[in-house]
Amino acid sequence: MKKTALLLLTLILVYTCKSEQKTSLKSTTNQPIKATFSIIIHGGAGSIRPDNLSKEKEIEYQQKLEEAIKVGHDILKNGGTSLDAVQKTITILEDSPLFNAGKGAVFTHEGHNEHDASIMDGKTLNAGASAGTKTVKNPINLARAIMEKSPHVMLSGKGAETFAKEQGLNLVDPKYFSTEKALKSLERVKASEKNKMASFFNTDLQDSKFGTVGCAALDKYGNLASGTSTGGMTNKRWGRIGDSPIIGAGTYANNNTCAISCTGWGEFFIRGMVAHDISTLMAYKGLSLKEASRLVIHKKLKDLGGNGGIIAVDKNGNFAMEFNTQGMFRATMNHKGELYIGMFKN
Repeated sequence: MKKTALLLLTLILVYTCKSEQKTSLKSTTNQPIKATFSIIIHGGAGSIRPDNLSKEKEIEYQQKLEEAIKVGHDILKNGGTSLDAVQKTITILEDSPLFNAGKGAVFTHEGHNEHDASIMDGKTLNAGASAGTKTVKNPINLARAIMEKSPHVMLSGKGAETFAKEQGLNLVDPKYFSTEKALKSLERVKASEKNKMASFFNTDLQDSKFGTVGCAALDKYGNLASGTSTGGMTNKRWGRIGDSPIIGAGTYANNNTCAISCTGWGEFFIRGMVAHDISTLMAYKGLSLKEASRLVIHKKLKDLGGNGGIIAVDKNGNFAMEFNTQGMFRATMNHKGELYIGMFKN
């Protein structure tokens, strides 16, 4: 009898301890696990030099980069997720005519504006992407909706726009995206086709074709996320799609390594699977984020013939901003609120 009572008492104590442990774990699940959080953005890489950017325009870019990154930083500071920070930050850049994404998207050969975007969750490796849309005001919002509200990773063209409408996303008249800057770029590139050799060796002209915006972030819960949005390539044809909506090429995030967004000549970023390659070098070869980024951008990508750059943050909040062009619009903010904004190579 005594043995039975003792056994019953032991079982009660074990059950009580386990219940208390579960309650304790549950109560701390949504609490920050670290004080460190970081955010980094880019607005495209190319022939960005002091001699081809007026002081007035330089200030415009600085102000918009600062505005965008502070939106994301405030989200992280107040306990928001890296996904929310990435998405909201990119919408600010998409709404600006300064960058080749959203409002400032470049023109195709036929005179249309077509958008690509992607976003990835480093915790779950879930991702969403869209390609070739013409009426979605903020493509990054569509990418997020595809990730969370569809069984697919990538949607394109009319189908993607139908899904956007079903999700209640903001659709606009295609004329909304038309800017004088993008039209002049198309005219310049088309004129260069008359002299193909001169065009091939004109680095400034090559760089003027491309442009992207992107963001990568680490939140207080230790979760990474990244996103990229673009208007593609000036004068592109036949429904061309670059690296920006392709997971592993233009965007990648993994809590075990880093979160990355790319910008540059998309065909080469696709061939080199640049974003994933950097993460893989960290995971399998033990390289730091900076070491892996430098190897891929200044050696592997360059050997392929590609130009461009990346922005990234690792699981410890360290930044990387590597590019093999003359400049890249970029900005960082850490958990201390320290802001850095850069444009030129030095």
